[in-house]
Amino acid sequence: MVATGSLSSKNPASISELLDGGFHRGSLLNDFDYWDYVVPEPNLSEVIFEETTCQNLVKMLENCLSKSKQTKLGCSKVLVPEKLTRRIAQDVLRLSSTEPCGLRGCVMHVNLEIENVCKKLDRIVCDSSVVPTFELTLVFKQESCSWTSFRDFFFSRGRFSSGLKRTLILSSGFRLVKKKLYSLIGTTVVEEC
Repeated sequence: MVATGSLSSKNPASISELLDGGFHRGSLLNDFDYWDYVVPEPNLSEVIFEETTCQNLVKMLENCLSKSKQTKLGCSKVLVPEKLTRRIAQDVLRLSSTEPCGLRGCVMHVNLEIENVCKKLDRIVCDSSVVPTFELTLVFKQESCSWTSFRDFFFSRGRFSSGLKRTLILSSGFRLVKKKLYSLIGTTVVEEC
């Protein structure tokens, strides 16, 4: 059914014009019945698989941050905004959905940007049995204005510095850069979130 612009408003007189012009309520119901059969139901097993994959990716990212906090970042705590790793995992899945091997063909480089300098944290290979088809570079960002940053700055110079460990607070923003490895065009996609 296609609507045309011949009616001026939705008043009862206009509706009677439709009925007089050959429109029947039964045809409207038949149109809706048609769409009930044409629109496919979402495949539940695919939805569950994608959710499980997303949760696994979230755990990988959280493990990366956990391992890096003492070895590469020199801090005792990393505070991550709520659902940040989930948002990143969903974006990674979306960017990998157009790739021939999907997420299995991904190599992810995880970095942290601190005062306009990127520090490498880890390299995550999603499936080592698959030759990578694309790379993602994830850049976490440090929260710029936080009490913890000021506190650490002031107390690190005084007598309290020996017992105080630094806390790193991540911003809710991040950057994802996708680079296709086997493309003639050499497509690079940059997403700033």
